[in-house]
Amino acid sequence: MQTIMSVGIDVGTSTTQVVFSRLSMDDSGGFFSVPRVSIVDKEVVYKSEVYLTPLVSDVWIDTDALKEIVAGEYARAGFSPSDMSSGAVIITGESARKENADAVLESLSGFAGDFVVSAAGPDMESLIAGKGSGAFQYSIDHHARVANLDIGGGTTNVVIFDDGAVTARGCLDIGGRLIRVDEGSGLVRISPAAAKVAAAEGIQLRPGQKADLVSLTRVTDRMARVLEGYLGLGPEDVLTPALKTPGSSDFERPGHPDAVFFSGGVADLIYHPAAEDLKYGDIGVLLGRSIRGSRLCSDFHMGEPGETIRATVVGAGSYTTTISGSTISYSEDIFPLKNIPVVKLDEALQASLFRGEKDEVAARIRWYQAQNDVSLLILAMPGKRDPGYGEMKLAAAAIYEIMDQLLPAGAPVLLVIECDIAKAMGQMIRQLPGMDRQVVAIDSIQVSDGEYVDMGRPLMNGMVIPVVVKTLIFG
Repeated sequence: MQTIMSVGIDVGTSTTQVVFSRLSMDDSGGFFSVPRVSIVDKEVVYKSEVYLTPLVSDVWIDTDALKEIVAGEYARAGFSPSDMSSGAVIITGESARKENADAVLESLSGFAGDFVVSAAGPDMESLIAGKGSGAFQYSIDHHARVANLDIGGGTTNVVIFDDGAVTARGCLDIGGRLIRVDEGSGLVRISPAAAKVAAAEGIQLRPGQKADLVSLTRVTDRMARVLEGYLGLGPEDVLTPALKTPGSSDFERPGHPDAVFFSGGVADLIYHPAAEDLKYGDIGVLLGRSIRGSRLCSDFHMGEPGETIRATVVGAGSYTTTISGSTISYSEDIFPLKNIPVVKLDEALQASLFRGEKDEVAARIRWYQAQNDVSLLILAMPGKRDPGYGEMKLAAAAIYEIMDQLLPAGAPVLLVIECDIAKAMGQMIRQLPGMDRQVVAIDSIQVSDGEYVDMGRPLMNGMVIPVVVKTLIFG
């Protein structure tokens, strides 16, 4: 058994939080079998208080104040960045669209330890919030199709788990801080998304006018109806395309979920309604009330999450890291590797490699390089079960020749293969005449085109590599 520490830092539209978790790994393989290392336990050891995300303006995050928050929580928890082996700095919701979002992540990198991913993106947030809330585990325990709606200040991230498998994920600009009011109940800010919803209801909202609860409730009721249609309760609302969050996936409406979980700041107001209509200076209470009265809560079994407002940060600290398979091959002293883009081959392109053909795969990589200014990339493929020795030799030679031609001098050959042939492939590439590049070949990791991968230093006496698969989106 080996343990590592993991940190999660979530900078959201409304709130910022930090959590520290302990991940335990063990080898479940038998004495005479291939090692099978997996993360067997996740324990949250410290949760910060919930802070309001510090802003200089509507489009600018206060990086100095944010660094003070994170530094203070490290001190209170009794940890230093060097104690962290894994985790994530996640900037979510409308915060990911602030003008200095990338600078914010850079400013927090000093707290990230040796292997902590800095990432943003609605698809990733959907997934880790669903894991942090408990919806993921519920779907496994009950062999059920479960929806998790993570409703924050600026966005609602939706993921569908079917017996643990992710079958759909997406994000809409629906949240509790999209309309803000001052202490005198005057409208302070109406986001573009909220203005679209209001206009669809024939309502005009302007900063400075008195908040009208009837009109604001009509807006939140319509938001709830959009979410109903998103989950397949009746036809899709005509507003849905206009409210799709930039960078999110197209959401394939699921079959009828067996249960629905809510997380995020608005979730507390769904499970535990507040009496004061504008309690937090926004429409969060009204949105929670509208959702509680909608078909989302009457037509589905309503699960009780283990975490609501902390679901994303708990997921970031505990669930972003996965473990490679044990049949891997790598060069020493190359780790950690961070933010390496993925070029994923489909079955047809992979088949051409196993025939020793190079042109189509080379063209695919050249196209990707033309679209993205990158010096390193990961070549990913599904892998072939029980390939012949001759096929492996052809594929190894083709991969190396392609990568040697297209990568800059000294860049390593990086492979991610879903099935357990990475070690054999990596060793064959390493043995090729004239091969002078470092090689990393790992398996049992699923990635998609356009994603990014971080790899940490090997664990469990070098048997496995900690991996984070992510999507980086700044709109």
